[in-house]
Amino acid sequence: LHKYVVTEEVTRTVPVSHEEVRVVREPLQPGEKTTGTTDFGEQDVEVTLHAERATVRKEAVPVERVRLETNRVTEQKEVSAEIRKEKI
Repeated sequence: LHKYVVTEEVTRTVPVSHEEVRVVREPLQPGEKTTGTTDFGEQDVEVTLHAERATVRKEAVPVERVRLETNRVTEQKEVSAEIRKEKI
């Protein structure tokens, strides 16, 4: 028996994924309490946006909540590599 190695270039299409983020805005109802924190880290964070409204005096009031969602996107990528196999 004689064993030898054959090398060939192979190209295949394989699925790869990445995440995309989008901003979701939700209007607040009048008098609705807001939650949130100024601490940052590995956690979900909600941010309350404020806007100025003219009254007898000017004040900043919460107007909307912003949160991020992730979507998994799968696409096809072509990859090439040399592979080796033994033949007898």
